[in-house]
Amino acid sequence: MLSTLAATAVLFSAASLVNAQTFTDCNPTEKTCPADPGYGLGNTVFTDFTKGASDNWEIAAGTTLSYGTSGAEFNIKVSTDAPTISSDKYIMFGQVDVFLKASPGTGIVSSFILESDDLDEIDWEWLGSTDTSVESNFFGKGNTTTYDRAIYHNVETPIETWHNYSLTWTAAYTKWYIDGVLQRTLNYGDALALGGKNYPQTPMRIKMGSWIGCASAAAAASSATQGTCEWAGGPATFDGTTYTMLVANVTINDFGCGGNYTYTDLTGDWQSIKSSGTCSSSNADSDSSSTASSSVSKSSGAAVLAQTATGNASGSTLSTATATGSTTKTTGSTSTTSGAAQVTTSDGNAKAKSKYGVIDVAVMALGLGLGYLVM
Repeated sequence: MLSTLAATAVLFSAASLVNAQTFTDCNPTEKTCPADPGYGLGNTVFTDFTKGASDNWEIAAGTTLSYGTSGAEFNIKVSTDAPTISSDKYIMFGQVDVFLKASPGTGIVSSFILESDDLDEIDWEWLGSTDTSVESNFFGKGNTTTYDRAIYHNVETPIETWHNYSLTWTAAYTKWYIDGVLQRTLNYGDALALGGKNYPQTPMRIKMGSWIGCASAAAAASSATQGTCEWAGGPATFDGTTYTMLVANVTINDFGCGGNYTYTDLTGDWQSIKSSGTCSSSNADSDSSSTASSSVSKSSGAAVLAQTATGNASGSTLSTATATGSTTKTTGSTSTTSGAAQVTTSDGNAKAKSKYGVIDVAVMALGLGLGYLVM
């Protein structure tokens, strides 16, 4: 009877995760959704978790974070743990850096991702079963019809050693870096991105945390979750051990114009995204420019698009801001910017926000787990 109940629970859990993988509070490719608040070009948001909690991050329901001299501690002790936090604002193209140590433990997965309301996604993921590599991946519009986008990169002891992992995301390309060294480039028109159709291109939040890729022997034996368990290295062991992912700091740079990012139609194309903010020449770098055109083509090279709408008596004026990378990469535990305004969030007394429901927690904790059912 117990084995029957266990098998039933595994199958029910798998079905729930399938639904969670494609869940969003409001999908802008299906209906009109609330605008996404943005940071804006020229504002660098640096969070030093060694100084405690920051109110620029929202804590998922059921998550309890600890903070120490090494930074934020994402702890997994029991099979229901999935500590996750998310930035409270979005970027419309940009650069993000994280200085972390991945969690150890067979069956345990550490994740650092960018994710949009219409399920565009750019990922770094680490398996606790191996201390030699990290995975880069991406999804467009929640498309899980194939799982051929993951690439594994050799990295020296990512569980035992601090490394800086970076994502530079523009309308033309996405680049993954480790300690300032380029590991991978995805171009908008690449076949793997289906000529742009599956290229991540809508406003993203930054999400990070650790989760359980394989919770039990029953999950490993079930056809519904066997693939994920194999990818995760096998079932996790819960014997009182605490599995910890450590994050010292995160640096966020938005290449968009900030304000509120709005989807103007159901296409999910970057050209359709408008911003209520304004990109001025004073906060754009030397490679940035502003024009009165919103007709930049998808083949516009390295341009980074952020459309702005400013209302006045005669209607709205659209402007296009382009940037090809206005920040200096973070390496190690410090952050620098190229003359841009800096917002440091290191208030140890700040209270993190809790705005997520159970389903959203499952989405963030799951990460790309569903994709590995067939790997």
